[in-house]
Amino acid sequence: MKSLKNRTSLLLLPSMLFILLPLYGMVAAIHQSFSVNNQWTLQNYIQLLESERFVASTVFSLKTSLAATLISLVIGLLLTRYFYTFLERNTPRLMVWLPMLFPHFVWGYMVILVLSETGVVSQMLQAAGWISSSSEFPVWTRDSQGIGIITTYVWKEVPFVILMLLPVYSSIKSEYHDLVKTLGGNRWHRFKTVEWPHILPVLIETFLIVFSFTLAAYEVPALLGTTFPEMLSVLSYDWFYGSSWDDRPLAFAAMVLLSLGVILLTAAAYLFLNKKRWKAMRGRST
Repeated sequence: MKSLKNRTSLLLLPSMLFILLPLYGMVAAIHQSFSVNNQWTLQNYIQLLESERFVASTVFSLKTSLAATLISLVIGLLLTRYFYTFLERNTPRLMVWLPMLFPHFVWGYMVILVLSETGVVSQMLQAAGWISSSSEFPVWTRDSQGIGIITTYVWKEVPFVILMLLPVYSSIKSEYHDLVKTLGGNRWHRFKTVEWPHILPVLIETFLIVFSFTLAAYEVPALLGTTFPEMLSVLSYDWFYGSSWDDRPLAFAAMVLLSLGVILLTAAAYLFLNKKRWKAMRGRST
């Protein structure tokens, strides 16, 4: 038995070593964000919160990430709910999950090729005579509203939402829907009483994954974003690799605040999902 425990510990060793790398990076970033001339201070955070560029970047990042995440969840939920029996087949499922095989920057280039002012859609509209030149085509890439960024993330994350929701819908028994229908319930009642309790934890988990990724990712905003306002990841990159060394602590501080926000959001979601279970445990203990 003792040798078995030792063998289990050895199997966990690679994963623990892998976790140490990001943990070291996080500790180093926190240290750099609070350090000025080898002294601990809040000067970097005060300067960061007083920066109009940082505030504008934060608002733009939250708005863009939230829009991309919610749109992806809604589209993925609707596609899964109405076509999950069709998506259970191998060929349709593989076609839906095909975008996940390619990196995000590949889909970013696809959006540029299709939706830019000189892209495929613009050329088709010119050929049809609907617009006379590419300058009349709306700006959907490298725009200040983040339309190109949102489009790329929606295109890429909808298959992931389907991947998360499809097993849930496949596990819901049809007898539950028949029971609600027998009791006089309509489609909304069936969704509310049968489907919603099953998919809510998965939707929250998927929201956290997609929102955290889109909020912190760099390649798509760098490819499709503007110089102002920019996503927090692009701003931090500019501060870190910029010509001024004085801006480097600001990059660390921005990433620390971003990580702290994601951690707090995850903790709030965890508390929300486990609220009923904790109440039941308190009831049994008392």
